[in-house]
Amino acid sequence: MTSAGTADGVVTSSERPDRRSVLLLTHTGRPAAVRSARLVHECLTAAGMGVRMLESEADDLKRSGCGLDPVEIVPAGPDAALGVEIVMVLGGDGTLLRAAELARPAGAPLLGVNLGHVGFLAEAEREDLTATVRSVVERDYSVEERMTLDVAVYNGGRGDGLPPVRTWALNEATLEKASARRMLETVLEIDGRPLSRWGCDGVVCATPTGSTAHAFSAGGPIVWPEVEALLVVPISAHALFARPLVVSPKATVALEVLPDTTAGVLWCDGRRMVELPAGARIEISCADVPVRLARLQRAPFTDRLVAKFGLPVAGWRGRAELADPEGR
Repeated sequence: MTSAGTADGVVTSSERPDRRSVLLLTHTGRPAAVRSARLVHECLTAAGMGVRMLESEADDLKRSGCGLDPVEIVPAGPDAALGVEIVMVLGGDGTLLRAAELARPAGAPLLGVNLGHVGFLAEAEREDLTATVRSVVERDYSVEERMTLDVAVYNGGRGDGLPPVRTWALNEATLEKASARRMLETVLEIDGRPLSRWGCDGVVCATPTGSTAHAFSAGGPIVWPEVEALLVVPISAHALFARPLVVSPKATVALEVLPDTTAGVLWCDGRRMVELPAGARIEISCADVPVRLARLQRAPFTDRLVAKFGLPVAGWRGRAELADPEGR
């Protein structure tokens, strides 16, 4: 951890070892996020809590004339969230996925405030910001664990003797063709046995959390978060058997890029990229390390779907005790 000294309003955790602290991540390119960061900082510090920020984001705020004081500054990396009580994220789902890279190794829960569009991973909206900070201060939130994926890439296939490139995903690992001119030829394998060969634009392997993201856009089903499963969704596949698949969380899914096809590329959560030459092999399985999400609301997932997608439910009558819990 770095520090510019207390004269600049920067404090270190060693000075206040028992102080509760929050890692605040902000989409500094959005004026609304910058204004929200200032409000969150004021509310947290007024409640006696410390605020930690990444060095790059703190510099961005200073250059914009909105530097926060006091603040603990840390470099981006696996230790950035160590010791914090929660990671608050101001932005859209892309900012939350970036924050997950920091929160996951530390086991810190993520709390997203949506400043984007749908913001499916976010728990609160900007207009609820003051109440959201109050919930953090009062520890009025629950934490749920979301499944993640382990991804191993063998660029020369399994038999090249080289160690794989390893990465992970919260939403999805997506195999895509590298060239727009040719289809990607790939073979799908489940638990060591071949299942089908596709000429396609790509394949999405998603978690239940990612079922509302890229996999949904590709025609995959929405899976409730508490369901443990892996989704395999081909993209524009030219094959008779090209339906989305839901497989066991204990399964290992493998995709092989055939030697006589175009090269591919692997994207994990749209953030981590691995180039795939022809003949490459990808192995995907459930990871042991989850991402933890802080939840303020007790609403069921059904209500979240309706709210986020603006689904039409007018005319629903329902059971009386569900429509009106007070029995009025």
